[in-house]
Amino acid sequence: MSSKDYYEILGVSKDASDDELKKAYRKAAQKHHPDKGGDEAKFKELNEAYQTLSDKHKRSQYDQFGSGFEQPSGQPGGGFYGQGGFSGFGGQRAGQGFNINLDDLDLGDIFGSFFGGGAGRTGSRGPIAGDDISVNFDISFEEAFRGTEKEIEIYKREKCNRCHGNGAEPGTKIEACKTCNGSGQIRKTQQTLMGAFTQVADCPDCAGEGKRAQNPCNKCGGDGRVKEYKKIKIRIPAGIASGQTIEIEGGGEAGLKGGRNGNLYATINVSKHKDFERIGNDIKVIIPISFSQAALGDEIKLNTLHGYISFKIPTGVQSGKIFKVANFGMPYIHSNKVGNLLVELMVVTPKKLSKREKELFINLANEDRRGPRVDNKSFFHKIFE
Repeated sequence: MSSKDYYEILGVSKDASDDELKKAYRKAAQKHHPDKGGDEAKFKELNEAYQTLSDKHKRSQYDQFGSGFEQPSGQPGGGFYGQGGFSGFGGQRAGQGFNINLDDLDLGDIFGSFFGGGAGRTGSRGPIAGDDISVNFDISFEEAFRGTEKEIEIYKREKCNRCHGNGAEPGTKIEACKTCNGSGQIRKTQQTLMGAFTQVADCPDCAGEGKRAQNPCNKCGGDGRVKEYKKIKIRIPAGIASGQTIEIEGGGEAGLKGGRNGNLYATINVSKHKDFERIGNDIKVIIPISFSQAALGDEIKLNTLHGYISFKIPTGVQSGKIFKVANFGMPYIHSNKVGNLLVELMVVTPKKLSKREKELFINLANEDRRGPRVDNKSFFHKIFE
């Protein structure tokens, strides 16, 4: 038997997604449907191709073995027990041994057909929830500090406003699917090494719903949804950190058959600030000071995200010393608690000195020389002795 090219029959590539397969099948099925004057043989061929490629297990077998993968290997079937019961296994003589590759058997289909339907599902499908959407966008350090509201525009599936989501052209009927007689399922009997089995699957013509539009909606093509740009406002709380995600319930893609919308997940990227560094909910700032400020102390005006504050530099402070100012950091999300401001003082050595400054430093150096001298050799000898 020659192998059929199911991908060519549906007009898709071998790496086509499930969504692409479904769209190609629906388009071709509407064209060749016998009720619309189409070719019945072509329609059956389309059904056969779609039933195989829309099932991941069957598609994998088809890609490996071709369209003959479901055919028995010349052994007679003869029902569950066959003509010789389990001892025969389709005519195999006792004592010869028999190998069965369980990976090639779809046990869900086999046992599901014994107990009333494939995958434990009977009747038509119910509502299907829409897909979630994830987005990323940037905000400034100040916006993260005070909180903000952003409006973003995304391209997503929305309920069709022409057919209101039912997939039918306004003024036309939604009728029972003629392919499955309104059951939403079709049964397919196949011969396997263990005999004849009946597989129950969703009807490919109505996607398991059991009904279909008499005339599909001209805007959405019968899907009940259309892709369009949608503006969504996102409220960003004060204190949010870079990498955190905000969930907007119902902000994702529209569902099918009355199913709920998916959710929108917005991941926030907070830009770095030229002066401030965030450490948890604390904010660190480095303040340069002069030699004289470090030696004599000073009081300066310090700019913070909360506004200007007065900050005292203690006498004799060392470079790199960090001071904590309580409640002047980043707010905690949904809380009245606020982090701290960490002020690091950095003594700056001047690169250029005026004539007067040089004189002052020379005088200071002379004063240092008049003080008690330290014998470096004796000093280090005592330390490491």
